[in-house]
Amino acid sequence: MKTLILCFILFATLTSQGQNINSLTPKQIRLLDSIATQDVPKNAPGIATAIIQDGEIIYEKYAGYADLKENILIKNLTRFNIASNGKQFTALAVLTLIEKGNLKLSDDIRKWFPTLFPNIKENITVQSLLNHTSGIRDCYDLWSLQGYTWWEKSFNNKDVLALMEKQSDVNFAPDTKYLYSNTNYILLALLVEKVSNETFVEYTNEMFIQLNMPNTSFESDFTKIRGEIARAYFNFDTWTTYKWIWNVCGDGNIFSSLEDQIQWEKLVQGKGTSTFSKKILVQSQKFIEGSKLNNYGYGLEFGKYKELEYTFHEGVTGAWKATVIRFPQKNLSILTLTNTGKSTPNTQTRQMADIILELKPVEAYLVTKPASIGKYVSEDEILGTYLTESDFAFTFEKKDNKVFLKRVGRNDVELEREADNIFHQKFDPAFKQEFTTNSKGEKQITAYYINHSPYSLTKVNQILKGYDFKWVQFPFVPH
Repeated sequence: MKTLILCFILFATLTSQGQNINSLTPKQIRLLDSIATQDVPKNAPGIATAIIQDGEIIYEKYAGYADLKENILIKNLTRFNIASNGKQFTALAVLTLIEKGNLKLSDDIRKWFPTLFPNIKENITVQSLLNHTSGIRDCYDLWSLQGYTWWEKSFNNKDVLALMEKQSDVNFAPDTKYLYSNTNYILLALLVEKVSNETFVEYTNEMFIQLNMPNTSFESDFTKIRGEIARAYFNFDTWTTYKWIWNVCGDGNIFSSLEDQIQWEKLVQGKGTSTFSKKILVQSQKFIEGSKLNNYGYGLEFGKYKELEYTFHEGVTGAWKATVIRFPQKNLSILTLTNTGKSTPNTQTRQMADIILELKPVEAYLVTKPASIGKYVSEDEILGTYLTESDFAFTFEKKDNKVFLKRVGRNDVELEREADNIFHQKFDPAFKQEFTTNSKGEKQITAYYINHSPYSLTKVNQILKGYDFKWVQFPFVPH
């Protein structure tokens, strides 16, 4: 009798799991297909996306072209640049060295790089790099301030180290604040090389073999990128691609296929096959032990989506964009990789979560547009520079009788009038700017977008020469 009861329980459990995995209705599938292909018109670049639950693929979709010139469609082995989503793998490499006893979270990085920040008395630890509390400035910001357009250059990790060696200070005392900085993970990549006595690419390639992810690799030499690549395309009246000549890696510049990313999600969910340490896999998905920060861990962000606890990361490098979101309590992961500048995978992926988890639309949780139309403002009235309290800057200028938004480290954006006091980005109308006057009589701009809360900047009358503007990481920052 006990045996029969146990068999019944096991059968019921397996049946329940099967129902959970195969629970998508035809309507849900139609909605998911619609979301996945909403920004993939005919004869255009596109996306690869998947939903994984309990180690099983419950939805998978490919749409669009990897290469328009060669008429190559996006497939399961097509490799995308997943940009900052690679930070979780840099962190994973660091964890392997910690497990081997070659490294500690509390180690000061100047143990290996003694020429860095000699004026800083506090320790700049491995942990502070991992969770972005080091205060070290973002190299992309620094290059922008020097007048470089980073994607037109071919810098490498040694160039980043040389740039940091010229810095005498950091933005704040280490471990006192959070500031997302790509430099942190580039320095971690250099640290992996120092400690392992291998190149970062060699070391992580060995790791990817253990993870059973053969089509994933960081790239430190753009001339040797292998496999079938989804070329990146922007669209300003016509699809345009560009040559990729970037060699910095660790913060990003990692190419991977959806098939490999599905394998990774299976491992994260405790499923899949690999020879990699299960202990490290579990640790990589948690907060950093002893950290006072609870929103960033091992290359992974922590937060809430519509009241649900989740982990996530976004990756953006030009027209390549990638998003991963995970709901650990439901053992559910959703991935989207794109090679089109028209697509917004951060939004699309969360729209898919809405369908799967039957959640309310984002508008129920975020203010994504002005509540009403205000007093008319002329184009000349809005021109000038606006700052947040932390000195993020928007500058509005007029060229050829058109209004442009300028931000440090970003291309100029043309604006169009939407209403009396509301403008929007010409090629991304969801990015809106509302011009009003605050209670102090100061001119003010409030920026709206579909996946963040509104934020405001106040107009300043005069800017000192050489003022160190910071840049707003939105809507599409190369990171």
